[in-house]
Amino acid sequence: MSKAFTKETDSDADDDGADGASPPLPAGSKNYITPEGYARLRDELLQLMDEERPKIVETVHWAAKNGDRSENGDYLYGKKRLREIDRRIRFLTKRLEIAEITDPSVHHGRDQVFFGATVRYVDETGEERSVTILGIDEAESAKSQVSWISPIARALLKSREGDVVKLVTPGGAHEVEILSVSYPAPRPAAA
Repeated sequence: MSKAFTKETDSDADDDGADGASPPLPAGSKNYITPEGYARLRDELLQLMDEERPKIVETVHWAAKNGDRSENGDYLYGKKRLREIDRRIRFLTKRLEIAEITDPSVHHGRDQVFFGATVRYVDETGEERSVTILGIDEAESAKSQVSWISPIARALLKSREGDVVKLVTPGGAHEVEILSVSYPAPRPAAA
């Protein structure tokens, strides 16, 4: 059989998040995302398809013309990078297809916690924290952003300012009090 028809197994990561990019979606749930998060993913997809992939294809093509491919670093690295790019393109395409864009600014001025809220809360020890509840594909813990499926987000959702909610963690159940809830201001309509 030709090598062209064999499955490559350098890193058999699943396209649905097993490559470390994002966790898989819970069964039967929607892929909520803010308009900004959707735009970032779309921009990444277009950059991969229009800029990065063509450059790597050109490098691999050039390296293939240089003879023995078994010890050709440019060829081997290029093929590996091409597989990584193609895997990311498939992942992004799938996630964007099922994305449910939800604009958190529609809740501006409300005191109830919904998707897109920035919630300031205090735990039992008196430590104050603030988190923004976003989509799985856009939340960054380093920026105090949590996915809407995280334990803290699930505990906070649908509660209001002043409520005390139970947060269940592997270390046990804890109570947190919601101090404030805010949303981004609506953008003015384009002229």
